[in-house]
Amino acid sequence: MKPRGDGGAADGKKCPRSWGAARALPCHRPPATRRPGRPASRRPRSPGIPAARGPARVARWSRWPGGPGGRCGDARAFLSSGLPSRPTPVARSPPAARPLSAVAARCARQRARRDTRRRAREDRGAGDSRRASLRTLARYRTHPGGPVTADVLPALTAGARSAAHPVAGACAHQDSVLADRSDGTVVRHGDTVAKAHAPGTDPAGLARRLAVAAHPALAGILLTPLRPEPADLDGRAVTFWPYGTPVDPEAPEAAPWEAAATLLARLHRTPAPAGLPPMRGPVKAARAIARLRAAGPHPATAPVLRAWAALPAWARAEAAMPGPDTLCHGDLHLGQLVRHPAPAGRWLLIDVDDLGVGVPAWDLARPAAWYACGLLPADDWTRFLTAYRGAAGPAVPADGDPWPALDVAARALTVQTAALAIAKSVAARRPLDEVQQAVVDACRRMGGVPPQLGPGPTT
Repeated sequence: MKPRGDGGAADGKKCPRSWGAARALPCHRPPATRRPGRPASRRPRSPGIPAARGPARVARWSRWPGGPGGRCGDARAFLSSGLPSRPTPVARSPPAARPLSAVAARCARQRARRDTRRRAREDRGAGDSRRASLRTLARYRTHPGGPVTADVLPALTAGARSAAHPVAGACAHQDSVLADRSDGTVVRHGDTVAKAHAPGTDPAGLARRLAVAAHPALAGILLTPLRPEPADLDGRAVTFWPYGTPVDPEAPEAAPWEAAATLLARLHRTPAPAGLPPMRGPVKAARAIARLRAAGPHPATAPVLRAWAALPAWARAEAAMPGPDTLCHGDLHLGQLVRHPAPAGRWLLIDVDDLGVGVPAWDLARPAAWYACGLLPADDWTRFLTAYRGAAGPAVPADGDPWPALDVAARALTVQTAALAIAKSVAARRPLDEVQQAVVDACRRMGGVPPQLGPGPTT
């Protein structure tokens, strides 16, 4: 049996009826729902879901992940700020359908084939770095999050080269586009990375966040920028960073959950400097809801908006976050960790765009939300939560039930993820896939379970 304080994964009690997937546990299935004439001993259960092992101390809206891997069961879900890469839509199946683990395996094979084809295209153009960069841009320009940044890319690449080679000279390194989204364009040249931040980024706020990342107190927690001030590129703020090796999405068993939790705890324990802006997590959630409302009609919109309306005002960015002010990352997922120096240095947190003071539980909310929705295995959640508590993180109690402290933030991240999934689904004119539907279903169940409000203001 696992020790107490494992986040509710194995302490031998039944959890109450929740807004999680009701099919996961016998305690979620009232006797009246059994098929007529079928004895209780032969009562069917969902495919791929083993017999319940009695979770407790879980968010009351949660679905305890049934079996190794739950629905998703790997690190890929956390390598982006939203949902994992969209698998081929899988039709809802009756109880005789194959286990969900097989569906997840098929989706992983499809992603691997797409990655292989992409790498082959890049290799064919490796002789001309400029041509390869333009082809990479062409692949990213239809990203549903924002406009093409072709006017920024050449100048940003030149800036990365200049930062990597202050003295002009021959260089064998090639340029590569690491990301091109509405919230930033990132290019790499050698061991230098240049990031053009989103249009409209406040230069003063970004400068204060950069100063925090460069402070000696954060050494070994945040990646240190190469320059302490942002540069200007055609009205876009640009920052320069050393390259670090990211988390490998094809090795979920090596996902650094303990390292992520320990870094968060150390960050949360560091005193916040004066004048640092608020953490931007609730603002980003509110933007996701605005995008959902602008996307057009969808049958899943109403339950998501109801779940949003039930959150406290601070979680909707309509009021100040409750104190005390804690230094927070604001957008934690496994894609925000790199090893520096590459390739085998220690893990560090990256991306200071949302860094600020606020509620530390927000930094734990994405793993908590995915665990509660059944998309993160119980063992991974236990590793994460145990490591955070072991490092004296202040977001949750040192032992006992963590969910009163996590519930509001986990709900907010669930709603944010569902809103973005629906908006992208409408834009692409495609149905929600199974993982996206699981998050939407969680929002639908939230309507019958009020949030567990932890200590502090609730307005």
